[in-house]
Amino acid sequence: MTLADLTDILVGPFVEFGFMRRALAGCLALSLSAPPLGVFLMLRRMSLMSEAMSHAILPGAAAGFLVAGLSLPAMTLGGLVAGLAVALAAGLVTRSTVLKEDASLAAFYLISLAGGVFLVSLRGSQVDLLHILFGTVLALDDDALTLLGGISSLTLVALALLYRPLVIECVDPLFLRTVSRAGGPVHSAFLALVVVNLVGGFQALGTLLAVGLMLLPAITARFWAADLSGLIPVAMLVSMLSSVTGLLVSYHAGIRLPTGPAIVLAAGALYLVSMLVGPRGGLIHRLVRRRHLEA
Repeated sequence: MTLADLTDILVGPFVEFGFMRRALAGCLALSLSAPPLGVFLMLRRMSLMSEAMSHAILPGAAAGFLVAGLSLPAMTLGGLVAGLAVALAAGLVTRSTVLKEDASLAAFYLISLAGGVFLVSLRGSQVDLLHILFGTVLALDDDALTLLGGISSLTLVALALLYRPLVIECVDPLFLRTVSRAGGPVHSAFLALVVVNLVGGFQALGTLLAVGLMLLPAITARFWAADLSGLIPVAMLVSMLSSVTGLLVSYHAGIRLPTGPAIVLAAGALYLVSMLVGPRGGLIHRLVRRRHLEA
């Protein structure tokens, strides 16, 4: 294989087709904002919470679909309202009953998923349901790219402002409550950022896979970096690489491999490789015995 052939395989689709460039731009925007949130979710042991929240937006998106069809503003607004409502409701149930936060989120997650599928089925076809569940990353238009770019910019600015209290809350939440009253507002703002990014990811990857670019790169980065100064950049890089790889594999495979699942599978493959060869606790690294120093 010549260099020209390799260039045609890796670069050609993005040069030749506008829909590939749009898909790449949308995925790269998500890759800048979602993985840092995934890192904080992982450090706070809230990874499964993001999965529940990704399904919580489904009823709102379905309601927007019933009202206006496949309308970006309607489905985005509906998903945002539904996600924030579920987050607030789960917090209220946790504070008012004996249930823990994970249990209340699990309950709302199951109700939301079933309710959303039911609402879409009332009016839409099986194709509409698949678009909502698995996304249409190759059909991103100017409005969707503007939304994803705005979400990415908002998230990065907000994380820069909230970085210090978020780090303290990950390390010692009791200390943060002792020295400041910012713990509650910071936690609420963080959950709002998670919901907003899941709504953005829903436009590209669907409600079932929106969390893929948020969590898998963050978990993968754990095998390559030891602290936040390394985890966040590595997670972004893994997400970008997964996006490019998934788009190329899906393009060259044709209709046999949908693009959204291909991107998440690429992130999953990088996770498996990192789990084996990663220098920070990878299986091979842990199994190879280090030689003891001899006098």
